[in-house]
Amino acid sequence: MFKDLFPVVWSDFHFLRPMFLWLFIPVAIVVVLSLFGGKEQVKWKKHIAPHLRPFMINKGSGRTRALMQGLLIFGLVLGVMGLSGPTWKRVEEPAKQLETPLVILLDLSQSMLIEDIQPSRLQRAKFKLTDFLEANPGARVGLIAFAGTAHTVVPLTRDYDIIKSHIESLSPSIMPVAGQNQREALELADSVMSVTDAPGTIVLFADDFTQDDFTLYQNYLTSHEHNMEIMPMNTPSGGEVPNPEGGEVIHSQLNTDVLSRFASLERVRVNALTLDDSDVRLIATKVQQNLKFTEKGDEKEDEWRDAGVLFIWPVALIMLLWFRRGWVVYSLVIMAFTSSCSNNGAFSDWWYTKDYQGQQAMDSGDFDTAAALFQDPLRKGVAYFKAGNYDEAIKAFNQDTSAMGAYNLGLAYYQSGDYLSAQMAFGEAAEMDPENELAKQGQEQAEHLAGTNSSADPKEAEETPEEGPENNKQNDSMEDLSGGGQEATKEDMEKERLEETVATDIMKAKELDEVPDDLGASSPQQQNFKVLLQQIDDDPALFLQKKFEYQIKKRNQKQKGNEN
Repeated sequence: MFKDLFPVVWSDFHFLRPMFLWLFIPVAIVVVLSLFGGKEQVKWKKHIAPHLRPFMINKGSGRTRALMQGLLIFGLVLGVMGLSGPTWKRVEEPAKQLETPLVILLDLSQSMLIEDIQPSRLQRAKFKLTDFLEANPGARVGLIAFAGTAHTVVPLTRDYDIIKSHIESLSPSIMPVAGQNQREALELADSVMSVTDAPGTIVLFADDFTQDDFTLYQNYLTSHEHNMEIMPMNTPSGGEVPNPEGGEVIHSQLNTDVLSRFASLERVRVNALTLDDSDVRLIATKVQQNLKFTEKGDEKEDEWRDAGVLFIWPVALIMLLWFRRGWVVYSLVIMAFTSSCSNNGAFSDWWYTKDYQGQQAMDSGDFDTAAALFQDPLRKGVAYFKAGNYDEAIKAFNQDTSAMGAYNLGLAYYQSGDYLSAQMAFGEAAEMDPENELAKQGQEQAEHLAGTNSSADPKEAEETPEEGPENNKQNDSMEDLSGGGQEATKEDMEKERLEETVATDIMKAKELDEVPDDLGASSPQQQNFKVLLQQIDDDPALFLQKKFEYQIKKRNQKQKGNEN
């Protein structure tokens, strides 16, 4: 077990935790007290007759006391050395592997309706996008549509069928602002991929590229490690941009000079359109080959083998002797010089892990502090969820690729109001764990609510609570996910609510493990609400249009709030 530690390389010898060497000061005080503080008072011995002294005084007691003092001092020295973490040998830690994400940027500006590429630029881009997904790139894929503003159509998901079901609904008519804002599209793509530290791939389907766009991407790639695949959706001859309202005629064509500059950028590849799907299959193959990202070793601090464990055995043997009669008293001397183990102290990191401190903050109701302390992404997500910071909870839960992680992610999306993303997350959890009936129920409920938003005015969705599940009082614990207005009994709340305290030794984000049993239960108002849902004609294009308008409204409100 310790063979790799020897021989000792003295040139590399150092301490991992040198701050513990300060403990030698109280050890020195213990030595002084042991040697001088307990000196035997011998005055009373003079009152014993010399010929009786050998029979009245136990001569061995002095040697025993000296042995006790020596072992105590030796044990303290070994303990301080072990706590300080002596080391002299490096350890080669396996590099951490992360899954690389992929985001597709689709241009929905008016120029994409030009028919220089048959049947049109946009329609051909949709064909290519479908072919790309059918080639199965293997990564989690997100779809962003942009014109004058950029919007997330589908967040990162492994369910490509959901993305394909939205492709046909995309058109310039659903975009709230006309134009071609590639800067905002890049910023949104970066936000979508921020759930992982691995660099991702951006696949861009667009037509017009200018010198300003080149400068934008050049600066972006300088500060990011993402790869870029460009699919130019136009021809050198180009065509006129359709303008139903009349006005100035704008001609759009392929700018070969700018694209050649794009091709010169590092990690950028400009792909020529082909009549078949070989172009997008080549991109999919490249993504498959780089699906796993390995963190660079030179970016990590050197790992050293902690030799402090070698001191455990001799210290443990010495401690066994403390169980002898009278020896425990000497252990009290050590306790007099040790600080309290309260996790509220300045040295709490000495005694408690970050996750333990986070759990203590969680138990006291300080969820923001708990989220900052937790190292485990699942626990961090739970803390953010309870604090009402659903965006950060989504980022934390996105790091878990298990069925449980997908289910927790669905709950966070649901509470944030993104019912489409919640539907996908619940669906992914149900697909990974077919026996998870709660995930299936959550998927069905989120699907209904997403359909409601597709036909509802976003203003009404925000201001008229009687139109949906927001009818109920805000419920951060999601005790009634269906929004049926039913109050949980005290017994149900103690059993199922997400705010229930979970012991540290079994805590693994289990607060989000269960959706309440009354998920499918309905009050009379809920029954009427479901009847209304059945009468709604689910139009994905209308849903996306309303969703994008609602997102712009929320952005404007947030900007006004920041200004105030």
